[in-house]
Amino acid sequence: VRDVATGRSCGSRGDSESHRQWKEKVLKILAEIQAPLSLLMLRLCNWVLLKLLNHLFFSVQLHQGQLEMVLRAARMPNVPLVFLSMHKSQLDGLLLSFLLFSQGLGVPRVTVGSQLYSPRLRALLSRLGGIFLPSRMEQMPSDWDEELPGAVLATYVKEVLRSRQPLLIFLEEPSVTLCLSAPAREWLALVYQAMRDGAVPDVLLVPVGIAYDVAP
Repeated sequence: VRDVATGRSCGSRGDSESHRQWKEKVLKILAEIQAPLSLLMLRLCNWVLLKLLNHLFFSVQLHQGQLEMVLRAARMPNVPLVFLSMHKSQLDGLLLSFLLFSQGLGVPRVTVGSQLYSPRLRALLSRLGGIFLPSRMEQMPSDWDEELPGAVLATYVKEVLRSRQPLLIFLEEPSVTLCLSAPAREWLALVYQAMRDGAVPDVLLVPVGIAYDVAP
């Protein structure tokens, strides 16, 4: 991040002023990507989600074999978990976060696709673990490599993996199934870059999924 900012600030005004401006830009980009988790919001959302599930579905069944596989993967030392999932409905992120949290696996950072969200909903999802591509990258996903948003996002993903926070990547958009989405390509490339740069020695990819008799 510093290298990108330094290269961009050549020929600008004094070093201290330039440093302050770029620090403000970095913090603004980071705020677009994520927000600190709120345990109060998480507990409240879990309570509301339980009520919602009772009204939407006759039952919710947890596959014990898959759960055991996930728990076994979580016990591997010093290897970050990256969950990969199809995307059947807009509830998938909340449901999978709730299930993983209820099984003692922590709150995953959940990649949120390119759908348009109101600022309030985006802020709420961020407090619940949602992470977003910076707005400039959503608009120009192909040429961000040498830009500040790409550098900040790449560094953020490295820190998530290094601190062993679970990461949940949805491979498709709910409206376009069986097709790898553009945001998913970006997130997978960032995970690969983190391994290639030596931020983490290895990553454990764990498939998870939700099936509905009728998708809500």
